[in-house]
Amino acid sequence: MHALAAVAPLAAVILTLLLGRSSRAAAIAGTAVLVPLIAFVFPTPWQVIGRAAIEWAPVMTEVVLVLAGGILFAEAGRFTGNQQRITDWVTGSLGTGIVPVLAIVHGFTPLTESLTGYGVGAALAVPLLLGIGLPGKHAAVVGLLGLCAVPWGSMGPGTLIASHLSGVDFDTLGVTTALFNVVVFVAVGVTAALLVAAPGRRAPAVLAALGSALALSAAVFGANVLVGTAPAGAIGGLTVLALHIGLRAARGHRIGMSADVARAFVPYGIVLCGMLAMTAAFALLPAGEGAAHAILTSPALWLFVSTGALLATHRGAARGAVRSAATTWLRVAPATVLFVVLGALMGVSGMTGELAGILAHLGAAYPFFLPLFASLIGFITGSNSGANALGAGAQTDVARALGLDVPLAIGAHNAAAATAMMASPARVELAASLARVPEQRGSVQRLLVLQLGAISLVMGGLSFLLL
Repeated sequence: MHALAAVAPLAAVILTLLLGRSSRAAAIAGTAVLVPLIAFVFPTPWQVIGRAAIEWAPVMTEVVLVLAGGILFAEAGRFTGNQQRITDWVTGSLGTGIVPVLAIVHGFTPLTESLTGYGVGAALAVPLLLGIGLPGKHAAVVGLLGLCAVPWGSMGPGTLIASHLSGVDFDTLGVTTALFNVVVFVAVGVTAALLVAAPGRRAPAVLAALGSALALSAAVFGANVLVGTAPAGAIGGLTVLALHIGLRAARGHRIGMSADVARAFVPYGIVLCGMLAMTAAFALLPAGEGAAHAILTSPALWLFVSTGALLATHRGAARGAVRSAATTWLRVAPATVLFVVLGALMGVSGMTGELAGILAHLGAAYPFFLPLFASLIGFITGSNSGANALGAGAQTDVARALGLDVPLAIGAHNAAAATAMMASPARVELAASLARVPEQRGSVQRLLVLQLGAISLVMGGLSFLLL
């Protein structure tokens, strides 16, 4: 009875999405099923729910603000012409076809997502992909495929949560996560190549995607080992982006940058340098993490600062950018909040633990299903931090009970939960809106769910072999 009840909210969400309804409708459906279950099947005291609300409020506030800042940042770039200048430079520097796409999927998006988080990397990538000629649907899909380094997004708070709950050292967990994430890097590169390349050019495009994916895998793994987990995603993305540009230059193509293009990159520099500077400054201070740390190192602050500076010098674009961003934010933010609430309530009520208990009965087959369970939680919450907060502890308990290697098990969980971000309904809603194809959201969603399923199955096989 309890097992079936624990599955019911997830089934409601999945069924609603399969029926072609919006991510907001799916979140409402899941919550509507969840509420009576909490009242009668998994009775949860109001005090427990209240404490959970207090604990999750800062996370939800930051998520909502980062979404607002990222959307406004993207729209400001579009209305001021900065996105077009950068697009023209990317096209001129890397040409057209698969090369600029891989540079964005394995370079630009992992770099920006690692320094901002919460799907902002995809929000910034979609306009670039539109600019280099991809149709709206393909731009939305490929933009979301770039969310392949989410365990290191925003310098890895989700991975840090998993580290605390599992007792695995933060940097050790970064290394084991990077091991499993090779599957993700390869899969998104191959999918992007098959989507973008012309039928007669798919074989060389796939080979290029494999090379790009392995370069990112090596860079992220090496950064985890040599530097540490927090900056590993940013280092990996920057390395691959520089590699693509360097290879283009080595083939005799001139890589230049005008003053206008350099100015178009300034808002990105403000975001990235602001976050890095504050993170480094607080790392040197003995005071620890307080309100000042949370505010000054938040990607939301630097996204708003950067956008404010840009619009201050382009006042004519401000009204259109703000109006367009507000429309998109009002469509996307409620769904994001509802999914986090759904995931949090499933966790505090014991439903997530019940699901993990079901998996424990699988015995020797459990390692195969471990990543699939993690992907499911990540898909529902739409947040690596949320997925790890809800599932990492339960997965740790099951792994220890079965005598499995805990660092490897939680590395598989972390990588799989993070992979689900690219297929999360709220992220799909955002990408489809930015790509100006909201009517194709269902098609984008189905393709990415298939991608997530394939990655989870391969990762499950790897987990079974290693554990």
